[in-house]
Amino acid sequence: MQPVSLPLEDYAVIGDLHTAALVGRDGSIDWLCLPRFDSEACFARLLGGDDNGYWRIAPIGADGAMATSTRRRYLPGTLVLETEFDTPTGTMRLTDCMPIREAQPQVVRVVEILSGEVKVRMELSLRFGYGSVMPWVTRHDGLLSATAGPDSIGLWTSAETRGEEMTTVAELTLRAGQQMPFNLTWYRSHDMCPRPMDPFFAIQTTANWWKAWSDSCTYEGEYSEAVVQSLIALKALTYEPTGGIVAAATTSLPESPGGNRNWDYRYCWLRDATLTLEALMRGGFHEEAMAWRDWLLRATAGDVSKLQIMYGASGERRLDEWEADWLSGYEGATPVRIGNAAAGQYQLDVYGEVMSALFSASEFDGITSQAVWGLQSALVEFLEEGWKLPDDGIWEVRGPRRHFTHSKVMAWVAIDRAVRTLEEWPDLEGPLDRWRKLRDEIHAEVCEKGFNEKRQAFTQYYGSEDLDASILMMPLVGFLPPEDPRVVSTVEAVERELVDDGFVLRYRTSDDGAVDGLTGREGAFLACSFWLADCLHLIGRVEDARELFERLLLLRNDLGLLSEEYDAVAGRLVGNFPQAFSHVSLVNTAYRLSGHDVPAGSEAERQERRGRVAQLAAPLVTLGKASRHPWRPATHNKVKRGGKDPVHRITLPHPADGTAAESDPKADDPPAP
Repeated sequence: MQPVSLPLEDYAVIGDLHTAALVGRDGSIDWLCLPRFDSEACFARLLGGDDNGYWRIAPIGADGAMATSTRRRYLPGTLVLETEFDTPTGTMRLTDCMPIREAQPQVVRVVEILSGEVKVRMELSLRFGYGSVMPWVTRHDGLLSATAGPDSIGLWTSAETRGEEMTTVAELTLRAGQQMPFNLTWYRSHDMCPRPMDPFFAIQTTANWWKAWSDSCTYEGEYSEAVVQSLIALKALTYEPTGGIVAAATTSLPESPGGNRNWDYRYCWLRDATLTLEALMRGGFHEEAMAWRDWLLRATAGDVSKLQIMYGASGERRLDEWEADWLSGYEGATPVRIGNAAAGQYQLDVYGEVMSALFSASEFDGITSQAVWGLQSALVEFLEEGWKLPDDGIWEVRGPRRHFTHSKVMAWVAIDRAVRTLEEWPDLEGPLDRWRKLRDEIHAEVCEKGFNEKRQAFTQYYGSEDLDASILMMPLVGFLPPEDPRVVSTVEAVERELVDDGFVLRYRTSDDGAVDGLTGREGAFLACSFWLADCLHLIGRVEDARELFERLLLLRNDLGLLSEEYDAVAGRLVGNFPQAFSHVSLVNTAYRLSGHDVPAGSEAERQERRGRVAQLAAPLVTLGKASRHPWRPATHNKVKRGGKDPVHRITLPHPADGTAAESDPKADDPPAP
């Protein structure tokens, strides 16, 4: 019988800002897609068994047994993982990291014996194509090469390896003070395997990079450990070349044990846009926030009537869904889906998310291009009629389209942010009076048709009596003030009817699939639980909000990581892992409970960012991205005022190698060290 994957709580994540690996408490890497998040997995044991690929390094005894106990941690402020294994004869430490990528992706693993003597076994089972393709393996001069089709992986090690049942293994006995490194590198099969980095240097520089990045966090309030760890998780899910942030590192981890609600989350969702941008700004990571803003602009550019709810990490639109039927699924949960058909759904709320995120970015960075406003205007013009249509809703239900209340609220958000932009930047052109009237029209309809007098609550869709946790966003986006009796009664209704064992469900599912086109139950959606804490705080129930937030913190695993949902029946994390939306919501709620908000600077600085639009002959976006070097001073594309002519900093591709270079010879910023 194939061994099953570990509980999600037993996994750690390591990454290189292009992709990420899941490392089990048992020393096994059970999931890794190379060379980027949405590439085919070469280790897919997480969704199948040993035959689908893994890489385990762990101690063994004479009887084949593994360690008697384990401990693990990230080096403080980093994504460098240390796991210590106690055995009857000694203690072994395994250090894992993925160096911040300069060329090819690498995974570095170093075994070190802390005390006594330990027998160590390495098992490398490479299977390309999500565990379906067995490579051809060769060995020469300390390099093991595995090749199939376009992919090759090289393993550099001085340990003596051998083949055993289609798996590469090594067994060695090490004593206190001895070390053994392993360096795995992906490369294109028509190229030569690149030389490995020095493993000890790689670990040190990777730790230094992450520590420098996390040390730049500006948060100093309560729950700082949870906030910083969540921001590190969010950074780990960032695709550095574009600034896009994927929803999770995995696909098809079920929303309930053995269930069929299994989706591919290795893409970028527009629904996460505003909350993600706010979380980054609240953490002081302005470059990352603006890189996410620029990704958003690039992805959504084009025919605004065909705006998708999600895109690939580089803005890809085709995310065709298919099933990997050779994989047995995480703990038997099938189907295993690759791609996501929900990309073709019509969701009104994404227009509100995009407009709200761009408005929040402009509050910090000003209006950097007339072209940006042109795109925003086109989005709003589409909504003038588009808001009247039924849609598929925020939760991507695979049932009939409806007039979802949350969708209409977010359509209102889109119009509201457009109106506020015109009010604060009077040089922009737009039909201000018409949009104000439209904003009022949407608001009146939602209040009339979305509120159920019998339930004394806003419900899931017009005419429904069912509740939906997405309505908790209503006071958070400013649709109604928190003291409005309808808001208070809705929050209380959600608390009363959608809370199971202390955590919030998105909505009540049904066995016949009438609600969302799917059967079976799902766990409590963690982002919704954070939203409830936000709403409790807003309506004055501060202690209840804090109590809920602290219970949510207890759901994190020992490394501070959260998945999408929590199954109170099974008492475990479920859904894709680690989940960006959960960590974003944690950060934002921590800031709310601590009395912080997005840093906006002085009133004079805010006024400087407003008033008039940058007269840039600029493209839609700056093509900039967050710096690889967090210790360098940040630069921002904004108009400088204060008696001087505006300085326009435009990031352009270098003509030789495509890297970013700034065209601003007169800038008075200090040079990077």
